[in-house]
Amino acid sequence: SAIFNFQSLLTVILLLICTCAYIRSLAPSLLDKNKTGLLGIFWKCARIGERKSPYVAVCCVVMAFGILFMQ
Repeated sequence: SAIFNFQSLLTVILLLICTCAYIRSLAPSLLDKNKTGLLGIFWKCARIGERKSPYVAVCCVVMAFGILFMQ
């Protein structure tokens, strides 16, 4: 499971951020109606993906390089 392996946990979090940002770009009303509560996590991940997109993109490239060539 990804919780006990730090690199897998980072991969899951990065994929969650990218997926939420992509879903929000397609259907903004889907995530905007749940800004609080448990489903608010997805809205917050989408905001991180939108506002920090250059950093998220660099992290995706570094993670892909690490998975392809380091393991």
